[in-house]
Amino acid sequence: MTAPTLDRADHEAQHSAALARQYCTFWVDGLHFGISVEHVQEVLRYQQMTGVPCAPEAVLGLINLRGQIVTALDLRCRLGLPSRGADELPMNVIVRSRGEVVSLLVDDIGDVMDADEFTLQPAPANMPATVQDVVTGVLPLADSILLVLDADAAVDVSSTEPNPGGPS
Repeated sequence: MTAPTLDRADHEAQHSAALARQYCTFWVDGLHFGISVEHVQEVLRYQQMTGVPCAPEAVLGLINLRGQIVTALDLRCRLGLPSRGADELPMNVIVRSRGEVVSLLVDDIGDVMDADEFTLQPAPANMPATVQDVVTGVLPLADSILLVLDADAAVDVSSTEPNPGGPS
């Protein structure tokens, strides 16, 4: 009777290992990022947000995702990158991290990429510290370098300063 349980566990382990080598890709200020698909719930166009007074600056607001209230983090702000133009609307990468659902606001969405043929390399030392803090490594691709984002580190805004005036 234990054989089916082992077969199922083996299948789930293989499925999880396959997912770990797939990345949902996106761009932020010209940087090409990827996050493991196992952390991605969905990708959405711009959603209307409600501001949160006294929240960290990277928290742009809250979105209503089919009745679920989700915190929206501006990845540009989180990474210390220049602000997005006022006429440029961000896209939402909805991620699961530490049992919570959070929206990462990004500039543009790429594809789901299978990374089996690529080897994860350490992040370059000349990368800004704010980016190094959230990247687990890089994948050198034929036409770009994919920065592999750590979902848990990316959504951690506990060390950032609150925005006393709230959203502008």
